[in-house]
Amino acid sequence: MFDHVSIGVADLERARKFYDQALEPLGYTRLSNSDNWVGYGAEHPQFWIKPAARPVVPDIESGLHFCFVAKSEDAVRSFHANGIANGGTDNGEPGLRPEYGSFYYAAFMIDPDGYRIEAFFHRPE
Repeated sequence: MFDHVSIGVADLERARKFYDQALEPLGYTRLSNSDNWVGYGAEHPQFWIKPAARPVVPDIESGLHFCFVAKSEDAVRSFHANGIANGGTDNGEPGLRPEYGSFYYAAFMIDPDGYRIEAFFHRPE
């Protein structure tokens, strides 16, 4: 459905450091880079980050979050560990989420700008 998503951040270099590390285990790398934006993806940039004078105000109760597809449970665990080590905040440790189905293995965190993010692996049933 979506070709890409973009978010505004207060500190591009801080976001770049965080997302370089958090997305790498998922197979997503920085494919576009400048002083004004960063684009991540597997084949082409699909997740864009740019500095913003007024980034979205963090609101954990808003329901807004971004979910990245992972290729394995190990990738989900590394996403979470790398993100926490680089300024993220835990919002749900890696594990099965039976409330979403027996196949749903995920981890949740909050990035340094307050965006809620998730990595998800579709575990074989």
